[in-house]
Amino acid sequence: MKKRNRLSQFPLLPTLLTLGNGFCGLLCITLLTKSEWLVDAEWQETVGDARIVSYAGMLLFVAMLFDLLDGQVARLTKQTSDFGAQLDSLCDVVSFGIAPVYLLMTCTDAFHPRLLWGIGALFAACAVLRLARYNVEKGEEHESGFTGLPSPAAAGTVASFAIVFPLLHQAGSAEPTDIPARLGALVADVTPELLPMMMFVMALLMVSRIPYPHVFDEFFRGNRNLTQFVQLLFVLIAIFTVHELALPLIFSAFALAPPAQLAWLRITRRWQEAIAR
Repeated sequence: MKKRNRLSQFPLLPTLLTLGNGFCGLLCITLLTKSEWLVDAEWQETVGDARIVSYAGMLLFVAMLFDLLDGQVARLTKQTSDFGAQLDSLCDVVSFGIAPVYLLMTCTDAFHPRLLWGIGALFAACAVLRLARYNVEKGEEHESGFTGLPSPAAAGTVASFAIVFPLLHQAGSAEPTDIPARLGALVADVTPELLPMMMFVMALLMVSRIPYPHVFDEFFRGNRNLTQFVQLLFVLIAIFTVHELALPLIFSAFALAPPAQLAWLRITRRWQEAIAR
């Protein structure tokens, strides 16, 4: 007779934090679909569609916070388990795999709806594959980094554009007077075409083998180096220069910098080999 593996108890606080992640993803989708029990006509008219998109993006950032905290709390309380790892991935599918697709369909109409849906379906599928691979190879991943773009970072990039959506609407209709305003107008012009292409690229990066760093873990553990201080300087300059637009700029840089660096290293290596010949 086969022995059944039963879960007699589960860690309460980490589980609640993980479920909070999934709840935020579900609430983001509910907000974007304008369910009547959450978004009535009066509130929608008062707030405006752009602000609703911004609130939905904020919910994904709250989901990212829950996703960051549940693992930390589980380790601090020594309550890590396979159950928690599987539950975490299931909630991540909702918040970081499916909810960003609804953001994409709401934020832009620059392409045919079927093309947008196809890009969104690819993004969701790659997020699921990325999470499944992470669960299988969790013990094999290097402690200092991830293999492939993490799904929360990919979703955070989409959410960062959604958060500044009202600002982009204002920048697109106003006359730019200074550098931040001109940059805002430029971002507003290119975002409808840029966001779907970014999601397509990030979908491929999630299932790639390109290494990505554990930014928060390395920094808070004290493993700081020159590269991290340069990154911190870039973040501070972006915040003080372009203000709210720094958010999508920082997330886009995190997603695209490793593949760009890897491509540059390969090009320079080929040049060196060609010169050596």
